[in-house]
Amino acid sequence: MTATPLTSRKPGLKRLALLALPLAALAGTSTAQADWEPTRPVEFIAPANPGGGWDTLVRTVSRVLQEEGLAERNFAPINVPGGGGAVAWAQIARDGGNPHKLFATSPPIILVPLAGTSRFDHSDFTPIARLITDYSIVLVPADSEYQDLNDLLEAVRENPSLSIGGGSAPGSMDHISMAGLAAAAGLEAASVNYIAFSGGGEAMTNLMGGHVAAVITGAGEAAGQLGEGSGIRALGVSSPERLSGVLAEVPTYQEQGIDYGFDIWRGVMGTPDMPEEAVAYYENLFAAMLETEGWQQARDQLGWLDAYQDGETFGAFLDAQREQFSEILGELGLLGR
Repeated sequence: MTATPLTSRKPGLKRLALLALPLAALAGTSTAQADWEPTRPVEFIAPANPGGGWDTLVRTVSRVLQEEGLAERNFAPINVPGGGGAVAWAQIARDGGNPHKLFATSPPIILVPLAGTSRFDHSDFTPIARLITDYSIVLVPADSEYQDLNDLLEAVRENPSLSIGGGSAPGSMDHISMAGLAAAAGLEAASVNYIAFSGGGEAMTNLMGGHVAAVITGAGEAAGQLGEGSGIRALGVSSPERLSGVLAEVPTYQEQGIDYGFDIWRGVMGTPDMPEEAVAYYENLFAAMLETEGWQQARDQLGWLDAYQDGETFGAFLDAQREQFSEILGELGLLGR
């Protein structure tokens, strides 16, 4: 039995790795951008605790923008954990029109509301830009008895109470990724004993403490924690092909006989009804950032792939993702609304 992979099969949506706009294309800065720029530091919110994918994106982008001198005002990373993102979204939704507040986003902006645990979804905010694509990775302690992904899944089959941790809420990204993996391996997706933590950092702490048998998280955020002496091992990654760098030795799900993949796109959104001139400023800023050496070095170290979309295109992509995830959550019995 093979579950419908969560990776989109539509052209242009699966593993989209677009080249950033060339600098020449940015030379003719739009009138809208010229009309506005930040007048104070920009609050850049990661809707989770430190250590997870949102946090990694926010801090990496903020650092690169500063080091490359692309923005005159600082981007201040702020962590607002809770509810798989719902706490931060509720706060941001009350700040409509504020052009000095952004937040990192990824599939939970769609999945959490669909599961019924947030009243706000992507349509309540302003899409700014999609930046990168990442993948899921399954981790175990270095001394774990499970040597590969099939070992772990067989253990789940024999003992459904075996706990698998993740850094997102029930019904959200890590949970759906793990449930889909289990279904593709012939298990009952809903039977996975998923333990939700408030971000990847807390999930990793519980893995190292022996409180869960394995953790599923973003490959990018795990990249900096893998290696000799790290105390953890990777059993598999959801990419269609092996990744580079420290993740090059991690086999894909496909290599281990499991026909399943999961893309973790990540991007930036703004407050409701953000002014168009502010959106244009941020679109051009992030497109320029993708061209810098500092970004490209960080991207490669984290195992990310550039996947730039401007605000309008990103918004249409989010609408398509909602339709896709609604169907999948319904199949898994996790659709809350």
